[in-house]
Amino acid sequence: QVQLVESGGGLVQSGGSLRLSCEASGGILGIYAVGWYRQASGKERELVAGFSRDGNINYADSVKGRFTISRDNVKKAVYLQMNSLKPEDTAVYYCNADIVSIYGLGSTENYWGQGTQVTVSS
Repeated sequence: QVQLVESGGGLVQSGGSLRLSCEASGGILGIYAVGWYRQASGKERELVAGFSRDGNINYADSVKGRFTISRDNVKKAVYLQMNSLKPEDTAVYYCNADIVSIYGLGSTENYWGQGTQVTVSS
């Protein structure tokens, strides 16, 4: 079955950097829209950065100039380089992707990873 596995979260001081990785596996035929979301305690999940289906990149205003999303189609992976981290970036970060797999009978299905905790101390 299709899985998205995130890694790279952790505890970092304000101003520091982290790089999140998300690798997809399991009968994948194609990955289309893919991105990173985050959910802070008591708040709704929000888009941080993502590739749209046509390849455009979108960033939340709060992370523009500090975060960079990239992808490796061969490795079926997407990354989020996070620099100049702030305490307000503290959240669980989730990978999300629209995937066509051998299990979906040719249709596009949306998948979430399990999340990785990012904690930024002041």
